[in-house]
Formats: sequence, C-alpha cells, structure tokens
Amino acid sequence: MAVKLRLRRMGKKKQPIYKMVAADSRSPRDGKFLEAVGFYNPLTTPHTLDLKEDRIMYWLNVGAQPTHTVKSLLRQKAITLKKELLSKGLDEEKVKSELENWQKMKEAGLKKKTDRKLSKKAKAKQEAQASAPAEESKPEEKVSTDAPKDQAPAKETKPEEKVSADAAEDQAPAEETKSEDKTE
Repeated sequence: MAVKLRLRRMGKKKQPIYKMVAADSRSPRDGKFLEAVGFYNPLTTPHTLDLKEDRIMYWLNVGAQPTHTVKSLLRQKAITLKKELLSKGLDEEKVKSELENWQKMKEAGLKKKTDRKLSKKAKAKQEAQASAPAEESKPEEKVSTDAPKDQAPAKETKPEEKVSADAAEDQAPAEETKSEDKTE
C-alpha cells in the first residue's frame, strides 16, 4: 500500500481549512485516511500550521511520500531538514544546533524582507511629500471677493469663449450682407 501525506479539505465554502493526513494514495482527497498528523489554515495572516512532528517523521521514515504542497509546508517548519540531517547520521545535539542556525537565518531573511518593504514605503512617502509642496505652490484661479457670500461668484469667461463669441458676431453680419445683395 502506497501511503501519501496530503491535505484533506475541510471548512465552509470559500473558507478552506485543511487537515494534513497520512492516507492510502488510492483513496479520494476527502475520503478515508490512516492518521491525521497536522492542521493548516491558509486564511489567517500569517497562515496557521500545527503539526505532529514525531508522527510525520514516523510516516516519512516508513516511506510515505508527501505531496508537493505538504512538502512545501514541511520545509517551512524545517521537518525535511531534520529528516535529512538524521539520515546522514548526525547526533541529536548537532541536529538541534543546525536547526537553530536555520531558524536564525530564516528570521534574518524575514527581517531583511520587511526592512526592504518599509524602506520602499518610506521612499514613496518622501516622494509624495516632496511632490506635495510643488503642487501647493501652483497659482490658483482668483475668485472675486466683491460678491456677497450668499451669491455664487461671477464666472469669468475664458479667452477662447470670447473669441468664439466674436467670431459668431462677425459671421452673422456677413451672412446678412450676402442676403441683402441677392435681393437687390
């Protein structure tokens, strides 16, 4: 019988919660399983991962094959690293020190990543502040304050509107002269 470590979907519609199980590879995804070895909730931030490490190590040593997703989750908890170190024949103290070093490196990487994100946000904030005074210094349209407060300020006509109004007046008399010439 081929045993796989895989995720069993549970939870409501659009709200998945997964149980990590050791199951026969021929059984369906949500079907019969041999043993539940963990719990995974991807909806929390950061995702929740609760595993029975000793039982997972047992199943891996017996020959169970993890699926791609389960393998990724086991890497996040350094269970695959521990299995590799134990299979090389290292004693418990060396394995423990290696896992601590791995944990420190992982935390340093996360800190570096968050620092980069914060520095990007800080740069964007500085750029926004630098561009904001430039926008404020632009001259604004002046509205006459002579009008009473209860009335709306008088609209100033744009030069283009004046030109178009003058052009309309110029065209109207020209048309009248043409019609007068025809009648005479």
